[in-house]
Amino acid sequence: MDDNWDAETLGVSGCSRCPALVESRSRIVDGTGPATADLLFVGEAPGETEDERGEPFVGRSGDVLDDALRDAGLARADVRITNCVRCRPPGNRDPTAEERGNCLCYLERELAAVDPELVVALGKVPAEHLLGRSVAVTAEAGDIGTLSATDDNWPVLVSVHPAATLYDPGQRDVLSAAMERAAEQVGSGGQSTFDAF
Repeated sequence: MDDNWDAETLGVSGCSRCPALVESRSRIVDGTGPATADLLFVGEAPGETEDERGEPFVGRSGDVLDDALRDAGLARADVRITNCVRCRPPGNRDPTAEERGNCLCYLERELAAVDPELVVALGKVPAEHLLGRSVAVTAEAGDIGTLSATDDNWPVLVSVHPAATLYDPGQRDVLSAAMERAAEQVGSGGQSTFDAF
């Protein structure tokens, strides 16, 4: 087992597997939310604001995610939010395959501890990481596949990244529909949107 993992807090401390990330981070950003949530959202990596505050999705994209959750009848306090990697990449670049691989054991342990009904991949990088294949995120948003990154078989819903809506307002409806589908899968939220997929 890894001495860096804390099973009680579902957190990591002192990890130095990725030299570039150790150099660029100010802290390790662990997942937040209930340890037994029905929904577990997986982003790519912490950004500048997340690195400063020590919590995932607290910058502009976090505001978008919070709005989308609320519109789907979900509360941020009821879902768990984490990332493929827990340290901010230099210049907010995408984490490399090696970096995602180095952090996978922590994500696996978090998934096993939370045991969600549904995993939601927020964007292309986490979707491809979790599903183990190329993903056309906009076209596949709302689709559900099976997690292949670990030995367990949690369902994974593909979603556009909340930040995509900041650059392309047309993505807001795509994000909203994916959040509504996630809410339906765990038995909360509003009217059915299955026909949209």
